[in-house]
Amino acid sequence: MNTAPKTILDTIGNTSLLELRHVVPSNGARLFLKLESQNPTGSMKDRIALAMIEAPERDGRLKPDGAVVEYTGGSTGVSLALVCAVKKHPLHLVSSDAFSKEKLDHMRLLGARLTLVPSDNGKQTEKLTKDMIREAHRIANETGAYITAQMENTDQLEAYSQMADEIWTQTGGRIDAFVESVGTAASLRGISQRLREHHARIHVVGVEPAESAVLSGGQTGAHRIDGIGAGYVVPLWHDRIANELERVATNDAKAMAFRLAAEEGLFCGTSTGANVTAALRVAERLGPDAKIVTIMCDTGMKYLKTFSQSLER
Repeated sequence: MNTAPKTILDTIGNTSLLELRHVVPSNGARLFLKLESQNPTGSMKDRIALAMIEAPERDGRLKPDGAVVEYTGGSTGVSLALVCAVKKHPLHLVSSDAFSKEKLDHMRLLGARLTLVPSDNGKQTEKLTKDMIREAHRIANETGAYITAQMENTDQLEAYSQMADEIWTQTGGRIDAFVESVGTAASLRGISQRLREHHARIHVVGVEPAESAVLSGGQTGAHRIDGIGAGYVVPLWHDRIANELERVATNDAKAMAFRLAAEEGLFCGTSTGANVTAALRVAERLGPDAKIVTIMCDTGMKYLKTFSQSLER
């Protein structure tokens, strides 16, 4: 017997796993996409926002009605705004004009207060990331608010372990590789660790922007793939997380996002485009019998104005 959700937060997780039918490897390998766009705000970050609030609520770090601060490229901020709205925690977010206006508007509509840090012509860089982090910590120190600090927060790992269990069940335990882009590194770390607990042979591939491929030894740089590629080696990253790293350029990620919309009816963002681009490369290497899983991180509705500008050019 199904139990009706008590709040919107009860609908987070248990998203579908869809096999791609048209955007597929030429060698016949099978590619599956975890549809995190089915979460309430249309993003996988709903999972970790809930975990980063409920864990400190349980152990007393976050008091009832206590204020919360976070730095965010967008999706985590929207997800935290949803969770804090339901749980009645005042929320102050530090973001930037480098990220989609749709996400910034969504945060405000859910009741969050925003501080925007100026970017270098709309580009995501190491300096911008660190400026946002510094500003969020300043606000938390001055106000006494609880800072979730996603770049170093380990409370979120359990949410990704649960996501890995969903993937394992949905594939019937038949998965050869998992491919995902790296932002805070929490999702790839949490998912890969639990998948390997199910079966140690699973090949894990991290994805980063080609313009700022610091994890694979490249130089820091500017790119336009929202939510990934901080521009430096983030605290939650360690080299044992992934068996290998793939570099995907911003233009290739965007082109794949458009292709997924036109050929599969899947309207996604550029981080998903990067995931699928890399997953197709991995599939070709692993051969026709392989089954590869990657993530549809969020819905393309978060980038509609940005994408529309590209189509008009």
